[in-house]
Amino acid sequence: MAAAVKIVPHRFRLLMSFWTLLAAFFQTYGTAHGREKEIINIGAMLSSEDLEGAFYDAIEEQNEVMPKMRQLNGTFLVMDANPIQLALSVCQKLVSQQVYAVIASHPPSSDLSPVSISYTCGFYRIPVIGISCRESIFSDKNIHMSFLRTVPPYSHQAHVWADILRFYEWERVVTITSSDQDGRAVLSAFKQQEEDSDGEIKIEESLVYKPGGGDKNNMTELLLKTNEVHSRVFLLYANEEDAIEVYRAAKKLNMTDSGNVWLVTEQAITGRALQEAPTGIVGLRLANGTNELAHIQDSIQIISKALTELYASTKQNISKPPSNCRGTEKFWKSGPQFYKYLLNASLQNGATGRVEFDQNGDRISSQYEIVNIIDKEDIVVGTWPGPKDRPLRLERPIVWPGGDEAIPEGYQIAKRLEVVTIRSHPFVFTDKVDPDGECPEVFQVKCQGSNKTDSEPMYCCSGFCIDLLNKLAEKLNFTYHVHLVADGHYGAQDTVNGTNEKKWNGMVGELLEGKADLIVAPLTINNERAQYIDFSKPFKYQGLTILVRKGLTFRTKEEDSGSSLTSFLQPFEIALWLLVGLSVHVVALILYLLDRFSPFGRFKLANESGEEEDALNLSSAMWFSWGVLFNSGIGEGTPRSFSARVLGMVWAGFAMIMVASYTANLAAFLVLDRPEASITGINDPRLRNPSDDFMYATVKGSSVEQYFRRQVELSSMYMFMQSKNYDNASAAITALRNGQLDAFIWDSAVLDYEAARDCNLVTVGELFSRSGFGIGAKKGSPLAQKISLNILHFHESGIMERLDSEWITFQHCDVKDNQPATLGLKNMAGVFILVAGGIFAGVFLVYIEVFYKRHQDMKEKQIKLAKAAAEKWRGNVEKRRTLRQQQKKGDGKEKKNGKAESPPQSPQSLNGTDLENQPVPSLLTLHTRIKGMRHKPRDEHVMEENMV
Repeated sequence: MAAAVKIVPHRFRLLMSFWTLLAAFFQTYGTAHGREKEIINIGAMLSSEDLEGAFYDAIEEQNEVMPKMRQLNGTFLVMDANPIQLALSVCQKLVSQQVYAVIASHPPSSDLSPVSISYTCGFYRIPVIGISCRESIFSDKNIHMSFLRTVPPYSHQAHVWADILRFYEWERVVTITSSDQDGRAVLSAFKQQEEDSDGEIKIEESLVYKPGGGDKNNMTELLLKTNEVHSRVFLLYANEEDAIEVYRAAKKLNMTDSGNVWLVTEQAITGRALQEAPTGIVGLRLANGTNELAHIQDSIQIISKALTELYASTKQNISKPPSNCRGTEKFWKSGPQFYKYLLNASLQNGATGRVEFDQNGDRISSQYEIVNIIDKEDIVVGTWPGPKDRPLRLERPIVWPGGDEAIPEGYQIAKRLEVVTIRSHPFVFTDKVDPDGECPEVFQVKCQGSNKTDSEPMYCCSGFCIDLLNKLAEKLNFTYHVHLVADGHYGAQDTVNGTNEKKWNGMVGELLEGKADLIVAPLTINNERAQYIDFSKPFKYQGLTILVRKGLTFRTKEEDSGSSLTSFLQPFEIALWLLVGLSVHVVALILYLLDRFSPFGRFKLANESGEEEDALNLSSAMWFSWGVLFNSGIGEGTPRSFSARVLGMVWAGFAMIMVASYTANLAAFLVLDRPEASITGINDPRLRNPSDDFMYATVKGSSVEQYFRRQVELSSMYMFMQSKNYDNASAAITALRNGQLDAFIWDSAVLDYEAARDCNLVTVGELFSRSGFGIGAKKGSPLAQKISLNILHFHESGIMERLDSEWITFQHCDVKDNQPATLGLKNMAGVFILVAGGIFAGVFLVYIEVFYKRHQDMKEKQIKLAKAAAEKWRGNVEKRRTLRQQQKKGDGKEKKNGKAESPPQSPQSLNGTDLENQPVPSLLTLHTRIKGMRHKPRDEHVMEENMV
């Protein structure tokens, strides 16, 4: 032991003798004057005897500022590689000197370790200050209870990593660490930084390897796992030998080319690892980390400062440290108290910078150099001052892997993505595959059940979201596999059975569980989901609306299929039509009466033919009244009296107003045919005051249900719908068509599609709770930003508009369309039927008129026969009278001559009756006789005789 450890080297013997005599003198002088100076021994076990002078110089420097009643005294030893011999040296050379503290070093390039020093001194509660030991084991206070150090542990570099990531805004990283204690400590420290970052940092993949070289193929297989993740930022903790294997495997897999980022600890850029490190790697190096002289100075200052505070705050005397390791003495009673003062001591401007300790005795304020590896040379490009100063200060630009000076994005799009979606028309349609396993031309994409097993059936998918996914895959150069979740399972938080814990289900749940990379579906962007996943920019802006059936009336639920045959009667109510019809006839009657009883209405005027025209009769008055109402020309039969003409002018004004009103309302009812909806919108009283007479609902566990649950003013609607909501939108729409549901509240994009597909359905009211559909990605995923940029490009280039017109508004029967509709036969069929009815009525009246005309012609013919018979009778009578007169004249002549001739026998009598004395029958009597003989036809001679 004496040969291995030189207590006093030759060049310091005279100096030591001098200091010993001087100390004895001051001690004797102080004792003689009643004031004994207290000597405080400080031990040092360092890696080289070259550090001895620096140790004693630091002690003397502090003695100049120490109180006169106390003095530091040093004991120096050189460390032994044998831990047992090192422990014995601590007991024999340091503890025996009653040291208050021990300074120990641990050069990284040697096998020397202060573990034995820490164990031995810790047993007696003697503080140990390490000036170069970085292992995490020394932070364990259960083992090294009295250990503290002026250098941070290797795990402290995780803080620097986190600040570099924030500086460059890299969110997702891949950690590569060893499985030993230091590797676990680095990983644990970085995970703590991840938790404290509020989502700014996310470990996408954590790779752990077995240290000690290992099999090269194992390292290659380990790094191959990075192909499944998006992040291209690699954080490496490795010793010199392991770093070499990592670099070689990374080069083989092209992981050190452009676009990649490597942040490594200082061990991975030392010695032979520096020669293997590719260009562009960024490493860390502790400033003054190997400057043991500076750390010795800071350690002595910390000890001096802590002793001053200890003596100043302690009223009782400080106990002396133990003087041997034989076990007869207990541990140092004042040791734990002195250790606490050491932890609380700090230096603002130490030789190594600012010196502070945490409760584990680790230094927390250290400065690092940011080192950039360029062509196997380590070039300092910046510094990391510490968490209380600026996080990062760069003095020159960094050259990244591949020789690029542009800052890498730090991520890549995986070659194959797992995409989850849901059946929801028109965004995703599904159909069965053909017997040969292929899809029809319309259905280009195969999709599978959510379990993604061979037993799950395959489907053919198409729709708005599938087309959008194809365009994104083409732009971002990736392939994908689509799988479906159960209908209606968009994503909500369910309570785990038996616990208060909540877990996401549906598409969001699969994304959070790592079963999917993207959600490409009509997924509403809301705050609840945004806390757990990232959304892209909306690919479809929409809101909530209400779907009902056209013409559905409250309670009766009678269907109105559209414009009926009586559509042209809709401008007026039935009562108004009846009043108009009654007014026409009343006005006609009053016109007739006014014109009849007016003294100026009965006179007759000569017309062009020279015939006199009769006064206005009832038929002409009726014709005038209808003609004015229908605005037709009046050729005859106009009122003549002033009173009747005043009434005619008033009636003309009434007709003008009624016709104009009818024309305007007819345009409103036919040209802009809008079916009457059963409700007006979300503020309709039938929704706000729910009852079982009017049923409405939404989808269970959807964002719509969450919206109603959050809104206090809609709590009554939420409570009403809670037990009536459907599992999915398709089931609710089917129930609406079947009359089981009166209204369905859902996303406007889906309901607009349903209204376009089925014109018997209509959306009512204004949109509310406006939002958008977005593509979901994992929290912090770079895919969200890339997809957002492409979606914005699709909006600007019109691609989204084309998708919208192709899949959502492919028909134009939406009642919200304000463009006038073209009138068709169904709109005006009633008018044509009315005309047809008039034609049939005219034909029927023609038959009546023909029959009536024949009857009139028969009567006229009978009258003509009667007139002919009467004329013949008159002729015969005249002949007889003439003959009789002639006879009378002849008789007179005969008497005059004296002859008397007998009158000739003539047929002037009928049935022996003398017709001369018979009266001539009237025309009416003859007509009556002819009418009585119509059914007893005889020859004309007999008829004439009968008439006579």
